[in-house]
This record gives sequence, structure tokens and C-alpha cells, in this order.
Amino acid sequence: MLNLALLFSLSLAATTLGQQVGNYTSESHPKLTWQTCTGGGSCSSNSGGSVTIDSNWRWTHITGNYTNCYTGNTWNTSICTDGATCASKCAVEGANYASTYGISTSGNALTLKFVTKGENTNIGSRVYLMASDTKYQMFNVLNKEFTFDVDVSQLPCGLNGALYFVQMDEDGGMAKNSGNKAGAKYGTGYCDSQCPRDIKYINGEANVQGWNPSPNDTNAGQGQYGACCAEMDIWEANSISAAYTPHPCKTTNEGGLQRCTGQECNTPDRYGGLCDPDGCDFNSYRMGDRTYYGKGLTVDTSKKFTVVTQFITDNNSTTGTLIEIRRLYVQDGKVIPNSKTNFPGLLDAFDSVTPKFCDDGKKAFGDHPSFQNQGGLAQMGRSLGKGHVLVLSIWDDHTANMLWLDSSYPTDADANKPGIARGTCATDSGKPPDVESNNGNSQVIFSNIKFGDIGSTYSGTPITLPQAPLPPGYNPPTGGNPTTTTTATTTTTQGPTPTIPNTPGATQTKYGQW
Repeated sequence: MLNLALLFSLSLAATTLGQQVGNYTSESHPKLTWQTCTGGGSCSSNSGGSVTIDSNWRWTHITGNYTNCYTGNTWNTSICTDGATCASKCAVEGANYASTYGISTSGNALTLKFVTKGENTNIGSRVYLMASDTKYQMFNVLNKEFTFDVDVSQLPCGLNGALYFVQMDEDGGMAKNSGNKAGAKYGTGYCDSQCPRDIKYINGEANVQGWNPSPNDTNAGQGQYGACCAEMDIWEANSISAAYTPHPCKTTNEGGLQRCTGQECNTPDRYGGLCDPDGCDFNSYRMGDRTYYGKGLTVDTSKKFTVVTQFITDNNSTTGTLIEIRRLYVQDGKVIPNSKTNFPGLLDAFDSVTPKFCDDGKKAFGDHPSFQNQGGLAQMGRSLGKGHVLVLSIWDDHTANMLWLDSSYPTDADANKPGIARGTCATDSGKPPDVESNNGNSQVIFSNIKFGDIGSTYSGTPITLPQAPLPPGYNPPTGGNPTTTTTATTTTTQGPTPTIPNTPGATQTKYGQW
């Protein structure tokens, strides 16, 4: 008791310091090896890599005291009277990664378990790749390729094992915000294109003002402020469907996270804010190839495979304008080209994300042109060129039950209309209470991460895909684009607020992209 009293008195003396760091659990980042590759396939290991869990999942409590500052989906308003005061009095705690959050690493492999039961129950997680103990690893992917292995065999309908890039600050926002004393070491500074408002600390202040607990998620809520930045979804997937999706933003803060409020956060007008919430997605099922991705299909999700993403610029340099994002897979020694769009009369036979693919696809599917309005692929490239942080997560969706990824969405639309069907999951699937109770043992394994020159991170024997049959029940409408067959060059909120075991509950930010 004397030690606790001493700690509490010290904390009161330090209340002007800002967002604090707890001292009950030592923070030790799980190690994760990854590789950098150069032309000719020469790769070197980065053995100093590690991951840290997002601060939203961490226990937040009075500094030097076990009293919660946040419990379930509600702030302790007797302590957190405003954002700055709350951050000055409260600390984010170190993490027990495996026992509390179901996060483990082994060499180059990272396993994220969906439900982890300890003294409390944790749902999902979101982690970041670290360059050091206090800084995130930054990537400029322009004129480069990013490759990883993934096992989604234990991800059913309604779950998402995501790997993506966002334009976070390298130090988690410490240098820009005097109230942030935790920094990247404790997973601060998250932002994405959904401008999430369930982030508990933004710019070194607690997001307590206007906070409303979620009506359908006991671990989440929304505050007055959101956290906006550009997002490149390399991989949003389960064993049924997969998508890769660029999401540009026109934020005024070119350095990364921009705190938003009101309409800036795309509220109430989904398309009137700082960022593109929908993106320009390439989902093979949605694009008309129903035989390409899934268990027992061309890319067989019953076993591990390799995902390769290439970022092509107009001048083949890391400072050029982004003009194409290519995708290919490697499985059982075979290099599998990406599927092609399969809606004759509507789309050319695209197999990559290009400005024309996005223009034609948005028109064909009747989607809002928010991607183009926010600057499109060129704007996405400008953000990527400034450096992005790698995010890896597993989550379920309290907003749209993940139907935008793996089912027919919107659910009241004709599934035979191009762009509506995104996977084979039932439209009543993916409800978080069902997924959490019935599929708690689900997990995703990411491994063998490689980054380097185009063509340097993978090997195998290229194969040619047969022409996919038209989607069942599809009747090509009249009009649309000419039925040309030109082929693009051959070669996804996140999102989350947590539940914290061992200590009073945390939250996991949920978002839906469609």
C-alpha cells in the first residue's frame, strides 16, 4: 500500500505532462523478422523488427492507480472532464500479448487470434510493424513490391484478416503533440480513410468530448473527433473473399494524421469529408470471376499462399506518379496472375487497379466517384511517397457485418446486378455476436514479409488462367462501355477498438468499407 500511495502521489505531481505510460506491465514487443530484397532476388533479413498493439486495446487508468479511466465503452467522466485533463491524468498500460490479446510471433510469422479469454475477453487486435522500440517501420512502396504469405483457412464469413498501410507518424505523434508521452512504443497515432471516431486518444488528448457508447458494441463508442489519413488496403480477406483497395484523402496536414470533426469526418454525408471511404477495390468475386479465390479454387484458401502487390509509377521511380497497382499470387510453386474483370459490355478485361479501371468500374457498378473526387490513384501515390506504417489486424464488423467484403451488399439490391455480389456468404451472416460465439477460435497467420524491387520478392513458374465463365444469372445489360478486350498490364472502420483482459475492458475500432 505504501508503494501504491507513493506512485499515486508521484502521478499527481506529473499531471501536467499529458498522456501517460503505465508501469504495472512491462512493454515488450514480440519480435518479427522480415526481409528487404533487391534486383536478382537477393534478400536480407531485418531481424530487429517487432510489433506493437494499438493503444486503443490497452488498459487506460489513472497514473499510479488501478482506477479505470475507460471501462467497456464509457469514459470515467469524474476523471476525464475534458480531453487534455484526461490525458494528463491517465496512462496507457503495457501489454501481455499472448495471454491477453492472442498475439504471438515465431521467426517471420505473426499469429492473430480472434477471441482470447483470460480474466476478461478480448475481441480482435491491431498491431504495427516497428523499426525500433520507439518508432514505426516506414515504407515508401512506389516503384516497389510488397509480398507476404498468409493463411486465411480459419477465417469464416464475417471476419477480416487485414494487412494495410496508413499514413501515420513515425513516432506515433509524439513530436507534434506535447500531450502524447506514450508514442509509437505504445501504439498511438492511428488514422485511416474512414476517419474513425472511436479512437480513444487523438493528438495526445482523450476523445471524451461528445463520446457516445455504441448501441451494439459493448467495447466501442464514438467521440467528437476522428482521425483521418490516406489508407492503402493491401489485403482485406477471409477464406471466402479478398480485396485490395486504395483510399486517398485530401487532408490539409500532409504529414499524416489529421484530426477531424463534423462533416470533415464524413458525417452525416459519407462523401463530404476529407477522405475516400469506399476506395477503388479489386475483389475477384465482385469483378465477375466466381472460380478464382476460395477453398479448392485457383487461389486455394484452404492452405497458405503468397500475395504480391506491385506499385507502378509513370517514370519507374520512387518519386513518380502512381499509375497502376498490380496483384499476383504464388501457391505450390506456381505464379498465378490476377483474375480479370468479367462483365462484357461493361468493363475492359482489367486485372489491376488503374485510373481507367476505377473510372469504368464506378460507372458500371453505379458507385459514388469518391475515389476520383479525392484525387484518385495519383493522390494515393503522393501519400504513399511520404511513407506509410504497416498495419496487421483481425476484426469483425459491427457496422455492416462484413457483407461489403464477402456477401451481396447492399442486401436489398439485386445480387445479379454487377458489383453487388462480393462473395458467397449469406446476407444474414457476419453478425458479431454470432461470429464471436461460434467462431472464437478463428485466426489469421501472416508470415514471410518481403519488400523490395519489382520482381525481387517471389519466384515460381507462371501459369495461364482459363477464361472464367460469366457469373451465374448474369444478363449483360444494354449500353455501357464498348465490349473491347484490351488487357491491363498483368502483374481492404479496419479497423478497431478493443477489449482488454487482465484489467478493465478496452475497445476495438470497427469500420465498414464498401
